[in-house]
Amino acid sequence: MNRPLPTDEYVEQAHLFESLAKQVTLELERQQPLQVLLQWLKQEVLATTKLPLALDYMIGEMKHVGTIGTAFTKLPHYFSTFQSYLINEAESERGRFDIWQAFRILQQDAQLRASGATPNAMFFFQFETLCRNRLSYDHGIEAMSRDFFYDPIWSAWILSVRHKIGLVDLTDLVYVHSQHCLDNETRRLDAEVAPPEPLLFSEKEGRIALANRHKEPLFFFSSLQRHLGIPATPLLPKPNESSRLLPKLARDVERLEVRIRLLEEEQKQKGIDLSQFYEKYSKPPRGLDE
Repeated sequence: MNRPLPTDEYVEQAHLFESLAKQVTLELERQQPLQVLLQWLKQEVLATTKLPLALDYMIGEMKHVGTIGTAFTKLPHYFSTFQSYLINEAESERGRFDIWQAFRILQQDAQLRASGATPNAMFFFQFETLCRNRLSYDHGIEAMSRDFFYDPIWSAWILSVRHKIGLVDLTDLVYVHSQHCLDNETRRLDAEVAPPEPLLFSEKEGRIALANRHKEPLFFFSSLQRHLGIPATPLLPKPNESSRLLPKLARDVERLEVRIRLLEEEQKQKGIDLSQFYEKYSKPPRGLDE
């Protein structure tokens, strides 16, 4: 089984994905192709990590296949299955998941891994990513369960969630496997109660889950972010329309000038001169009209 990478690797991954995600905020004429960006960033990342080798492989896949998702899939010891899933979904022709949004999420994902986040925080972050971006629960949860960030107990439980998520609310699943549920059952029965298998969530997480039953799942994630400091899934920024505003205004002014000129000609009772719209043909060579 693959194991989590050293902290330095995740710090450099976060820097790589942050640099790639910044391209979406640039003006259209300043944006660079992905292959060129990878070439530049290869010189910038820390050479003592394994990331330059991974970038070499990604650049090679870009040249031969045209995608980087295949490189993520072929490097399962370096990139997690959830990271590979996001990139492959972003490069899918049938999907609507933007690759720049995938880079922003991967940046936050790498920062969580570098900061030593708990499996609880990582689970809520990844599940919110699936919800907000309307990704496949079936394939997404399976990718989460095979992520080497989780131990076998967490992986088995996440895989079981895959088969229950359409039938049972996430808040109910979290509450049942929380310390808060165990305490409530102990008080209700006034006797010692065996803990649920497995006991994964704390008393506060269970209380928040109980308070958000039968509500929109995003309200549950917002409550966790407010009370427990769990990071939110990045949202795709709105495109900057200022660079396109002036050309659009110039075209609109040209159309208005043409309409005003036509109205002036019509008001002078001369009619509209249609000859200006005729296409001018060059004189045919001698002999063709004979």
